[in-house]
Parts: sequence; C-alpha cells; structure tokens
Amino acid sequence: MSKPEPNLIPDFRTVLRKRDKSHWFAVIQAFFVTILWSSSWVIIKFGLNEEEIPPIIFAGLRYSLASLILIGIVLLNSNHRIVLKSLSTKWWMRLVGYGLLFYTITQGTQFIGLSLLPAITVSLLLNFTTIFVVIFAIYFLREIPNIKQVIFIGLALMGVYLYFFPTNLSDLNRLGLFIVFVGVLANALSSILGRSINKTQQLSPLVVTTVSMTIGSVFLLISGLIVDGFPSLTSRGLFYIFWLSILNTALAFTIWNKVMQSLSALEITIINSTMLPQITILALIFLGELPTPRDWLGISLIFISALLIQIFRVPSNPGTKPVDSTNP
Repeated sequence: MSKPEPNLIPDFRTVLRKRDKSHWFAVIQAFFVTILWSSSWVIIKFGLNEEEIPPIIFAGLRYSLASLILIGIVLLNSNHRIVLKSLSTKWWMRLVGYGLLFYTITQGTQFIGLSLLPAITVSLLLNFTTIFVVIFAIYFLREIPNIKQVIFIGLALMGVYLYFFPTNLSDLNRLGLFIVFVGVLANALSSILGRSINKTQQLSPLVVTTVSMTIGSVFLLISGLIVDGFPSLTSRGLFYIFWLSILNTALAFTIWNKVMQSLSALEITIINSTMLPQITILALIFLGELPTPRDWLGISLIFISALLIQIFRVPSNPGTKPVDSTNP
C-alpha cells in the first residue's frame, strides 16, 4: 500500500497555535504604526490647507523635532554611542546620501505634492516606488526581476490607466504630478541605498533612522527657511507639527524598528502595504475625496500588484528586512 501524500498546506489552526503572544503583539504594534503613518496624510492636508503652513517648512519642522527625540534615545544607549563614535567617513557619506534622498527630497516632495494634489493620488503614485526599486535593482544590485514581477508591473500600469485616464488627468495639477514623480524616484533610490546599508547589518535600524533623519531634516528646514522664511504658526498648526513629530514619527519609527526584530520580511511587507487602502479610506472620511468605481478598480489593481511585487522580491534571509516605505 502506498503511503498517503503529505499535506503541503499547513492547517491554519496549527499555524495560529504556533504563534506565541509576543509575536501577535508585534503584529498588532506594526499595524498600529501603519495606522499612525496613514493618518499623517490627513493631518498634513489639514496643516497645509487649513493652517496654510508652507510644505517644506512643515516637513522640516516635523522631522527636525522627531530627530531630536530620536537623538536623545540613541545617546542614552551606550552601545549606540560607541557605534556613532566608530563610524568611518565612508559610512557617514552613505548616511548623508540616504538622509538627503529619503528625507530631504522624498519627504519634501511628498509635502509639496500633498499641497497640490489629493491625498489618494499622492499615496497611489508613491506605491510605484516598488516598481522603480525592481528596475533600479537590475543596475545597482544586479537583481533580475522574475516573470511574476514583470506581470505584476503590467498589472500596476493597468491600474494607473484606470485611475488617471481618460478623465482624471486633466483635472489634476501637472506640476504636482511631476513633483511627486521626482519624489517616487528619490524614494526608490533611497530604498536601494537603504537596502545596501541595512544588508551589512553593521548598524541598528534605529541608528540609521536617527542619523539619516537628522541630516535630511536639517537640509529640509534650511531649504524651507530660505524659500518661505519662518511662518507664523497658530496653536492648531503647532499641534499638528508636534503630533506628527512625537507620535507619527519618533514613536512610530521606534516601534517599527523594534517589531522588525520579531517579524519576518514577508510579514513586514504585507503589513506595510496596507497603507494604500488605509489612506484611501481616511481620505474618504476626513477629506471628502470620493473615488469613482473606476478609480477604486485602479487603486485595487495598484495595491495588489505593489504588494505581490514586494512579496516576490522578499529576501530569503529572514534577518534581512525590506526598507521601502510610503510614510510621509
């Protein structure tokens, strides 16, 4: 008698039992962080539209205050202080480049884009970071995309067509589209650089975040002051800035760096990808941005394709985490 074929699909209840409470707590924390990051889009729109805070100043103040908090956390840890003192010139140059790409350019263009375009549109465009990462990785990391990734890229392009053509594009600010596109390219390049930095695992994610955010936010703030001068901020405007700095940035990044030590790269990828539907729902509720059925179909295709592209390029090494992000 032949032996029965083994069941290659694990029983869902067995998987659940194997997950301890600490793991599920890490999953809940990760989802909480994505909710904070998604809510940032609504708060930024409030600050830009209601309080008329200049976008570059807004971004510079948010990340400058957050970086001060993170600097305090890093300096209180003796191991982190030792690492900072031992950084070579080469490492500082890489962190400076990462800070300029991911914070100065990417976050700056996102804030400007949000001042000119609907939040859903900016979020949707930013999800194309994953596609450009796949393309850039061919040249910079010698990572050749597989056939499934190519198919999903085509699916995403179909979603773009459904969302932007033929009716929506003429109603959108074309300067805003160009600025956000620059931000998408910068975000993709920063992802490539961030992966090369984190791949070595010589620096903790918290140190990388703190140093790069401090450098990038300083350039952001200086640029904003040169362009707009220091604005007169209302109490509500200050509330928005402090909320984003303390909760949505310093606290969120600290929790995120912690859960990255517990969750797999696949779990991180899936949880982070839920931000597009989260932002869409929040924009619908708080900003009155109402997508058409055609828009919903395009958003769904882009969300699914961006998620699957990331899943099929997740590194096999469980200790290596994806660093792509769409959080503003």
